[in-house]
Amino acid sequence: MNIPITPDTAAYSIHELSVLVDLPPRTVRYYVQIGLVDHPEGGTRAAKYGTRHLEQLLLVRKWTASGLSLERIRELLHGEPPPVEARARVAGSVEVCSHLHVSDGIEVVIEPSRAGLSPEQVRRLIRGVMALMKTIRDDEVAADKPGREPQGGAPDQAEG
Repeated sequence: MNIPITPDTAAYSIHELSVLVDLPPRTVRYYVQIGLVDHPEGGTRAAKYGTRHLEQLLLVRKWTASGLSLERIRELLHGEPPPVEARARVAGSVEVCSHLHVSDGIEVVIEPSRAGLSPEQVRRLIRGVMALMKTIRDDEVAADKPGREPQGGAPDQAEG
């Protein structure tokens, strides 16, 4: 007697699941190991994955493609932020920073890990800073157009 497979009873081997989500089996096992995906039913060779696992993997894959870190994905999946330890800056410590050259004399230094920013948030910050700088420059150009009074320019020359 054949029992039809429904979304509630679907059972996939790790290889079948890997094909469905387009991830290597090793990556699937790693995601299970770090808690992004629930453990499968059964032992190692007889392990079966269901629809819940498929949905979890598709969600993780979507978020990683969007630039989220695995740690941030864990927070989103479990609704609990990991404990954050305040780190004092110690002489000789190494920090990874992004330097955004905005304009001559203007540079923004971003330390994403200290600021708690994901890669996508850093990209949004950079786009926002650059858009603000463009707005400031455009306002300056508009103020210098003929027909507008200069805002505090040189005093008028005496006619002779």
